[in-house]
Amino acid sequence: MGWISEAMEMMLLSFVGPALQSAWNLSSHQESMITSVVFAGMLVGAYSWGVVSDKHGRRNGFLITATVTCVAGLLSSLAPNYICLIILRCLVGIGLGGGPVLSSWFLEFIPAPSRGTWMVVFSAFWTVGTIFEASVAWFVMPTLGWRWLLAFSSLPSSLLLIFYRVVPESPRYLCLKGRITEARIILEKVAKVNGQPLPEGVLVSDHEIQLNEKSTEAEEAHLLSSPNGETVEHGTKQNGSTMAMLFSPELIKPTLLLWVVFFGNAFSYYGLVLLTTELHNGRNSCVPAHLQPKHQELSYKDIFITSFAEFPGLLISAFTIDKLGRKLSMSIMFFLCCLFLLPLVSHQPQTVTTALLFLARICITTTFTVVYIYAPEIYPTSVRTTGVGVGSSVGRIGGMICPLVAVGLIHGCHQTAAILLFEFVIFSSGVCVLLFPFETSGRDLTDHATTVPEKVSTITTA
Repeated sequence: MGWISEAMEMMLLSFVGPALQSAWNLSSHQESMITSVVFAGMLVGAYSWGVVSDKHGRRNGFLITATVTCVAGLLSSLAPNYICLIILRCLVGIGLGGGPVLSSWFLEFIPAPSRGTWMVVFSAFWTVGTIFEASVAWFVMPTLGWRWLLAFSSLPSSLLLIFYRVVPESPRYLCLKGRITEARIILEKVAKVNGQPLPEGVLVSDHEIQLNEKSTEAEEAHLLSSPNGETVEHGTKQNGSTMAMLFSPELIKPTLLLWVVFFGNAFSYYGLVLLTTELHNGRNSCVPAHLQPKHQELSYKDIFITSFAEFPGLLISAFTIDKLGRKLSMSIMFFLCCLFLLPLVSHQPQTVTTALLFLARICITTTFTVVYIYAPEIYPTSVRTTGVGVGSSVGRIGGMICPLVAVGLIHGCHQTAAILLFEFVIFSSGVCVLLFPFETSGRDLTDHATTVPEKVSTITTA
């Protein structure tokens, strides 16, 4: 439900902008700002909620983000003027920035052999959200208008608050924080639901094993024994320097490369969504007369069709992510996306434009899905949501810039320049994927920073 909510809030931007431009006589710059402020808020939220969830738990981060998104989304439908709408949509963006919390939280429950498949299933709910939003817009916008679309789109966020009391905290997070008893209780419930016995043994994180193996005096100073004999890592130094850990020798290269890929994914994905709206807008005066669509209004049908491109993208992700690996899957689809966008450097008939955007959307959906699986896998538990959150924040910068390209350049009759910029960003992202230092397919998550993820261990008793 969280992924559906975020997808709906992001997808509606492509419908609300053109509607408000007409209703409030906005300039193209003002229309672009409606989208850009959401990404600005997400930039702040992605980092903030990542740090909050790493320090105070995944559930607490989830509760705050759902509340902010729900309240700000509903109030934005009542905005009396442009300034109020901009402020409220920025607050929605701050709430939506908690998306990495959801993906990391879910990932920590999934075993390594089936992690790729289940994360694709998780990502499928984003696609459900985009298609549902396109369907709602198709029926609501022509009759009830943009305010009702904003109101309806905020409802899934309110449903998240209902689920808060029944969703468990991540056992991996609890184990890392030394809350072993709570982690075991949750695992026992999971085992009971699955009809399987919980394996015998004592829960131990990778980080504790690494410290025990080194068994030096300096490291022992950071460990305390709890009354029940469990080893607890307070990790005050670790908690206080989560950002610094991202730039450690083991993590700096994948971190910087991930930032470029997150930027490229967000820039191209949201740019394609906005391009679909702008290139199918019958009021676009830059399109030659013989290529103009028959109806001089926004084509909801074509936007609805291109939204369905995300389903093939998910299927490709599911089939390739474990067989070809994360890196190869992403790089191939980035380069294919470049090929499909290339003909759009010049104006094309509406059916050709729709087909090319459909194919490009398939490719970028695949890369978007895979990068959100790969990113949490390369980071240790202690900085996982922070690492993905910061990377997602960098991606939001791409989201902030893309409206200036997809809306500003298209309105300025510079379609060729816009498409060539997309080509450059997407191609660069594909090259960066090839430079990633390691493949994570089939590997277990890790609790400590190493060059290559290692298996999470348990100490079994006789």
